[in-house]
Amino acid sequence: MTEQLRLMAVHAHPDDESSKGAATMAKYVAEGVDVLVATCTGGERGSILNPKLQGDPYIEEHIHEVRAKEMEEARQILGVKQAWLGYVDSGLPEGDPLPPLPEGCFALADVDEAAGTLVRLIREFRPHVITTYDENGGYPHPDHIMTHTISMLAFDAAGDPDRYPGTGEPWQPQKLYYNQGFNRARTEAMHHALLERGMESPYGEWLKRWDESDRPERVLTTQVPCGEYFEVRDKALIAHATQIDPDGPWFRIPLEIQRDIWPTEDFELAKSLVDTTLPEDDLFAGIR
Repeated sequence: MTEQLRLMAVHAHPDDESSKGAATMAKYVAEGVDVLVATCTGGERGSILNPKLQGDPYIEEHIHEVRAKEMEEARQILGVKQAWLGYVDSGLPEGDPLPPLPEGCFALADVDEAAGTLVRLIREFRPHVITTYDENGGYPHPDHIMTHTISMLAFDAAGDPDRYPGTGEPWQPQKLYYNQGFNRARTEAMHHALLERGMESPYGEWLKRWDESDRPERVLTTQVPCGEYFEVRDKALIAHATQIDPDGPWFRIPLEIQRDIWPTEDFELAKSLVDTTLPEDDLFAGIR
């Protein structure tokens, strides 16, 4: 190809882009790829997870503005562009029975309308590749599942001139991937590597819950080598200060161990309109 390659990463909340595929995005930016993060909601209902910031009345009152500022800092660290779809965070319902979702939230939005909002952005940015979540949302947060739903609809609709008239010239992305960074193979490899080194592993409970659940194993079709950008990923994640404890388990595993044991970020190819050979090491395989 002679034109610049373009990648769109569709995420539910600010901070998702820094915990899912961030090193891959930073790698592609360094290689000259144009990368856009599409953030569906403002993250207004996200809990303040950093103990150092809990109880801060300003943050609690202005959480929307605070999270937007965090997103801008992370965007600059990653070197990507970013656009808001403008929907309101649904929150993660908890309890038994689960409470109803709040009125006006993203997960209750009209699916066709929300997909049209994403189609407009796709036609404007014209990505060759889109990344999003699988049908389970990666984990069953209602906003993640809604993100999957509208991403799949928009991928198919964006290139069809008969759908969503008035939202720009049709553009057909060529490939769509599911983020699969939190896969079992990586988790087990990291867990055993830490134990073999006499270190504490934060993954024991994860694996126990995995064994107790009926969570299906995913097919890792594409593993992008990006270990040299793990530090950039972590800096972007820490920029989301309300959501991340910098002293928490995310950051206890030395980067050199991560690079040695699992130096890739992993994806599942869900849709492709080009010929490619699996497994891949490049989201643009078959397009370049």
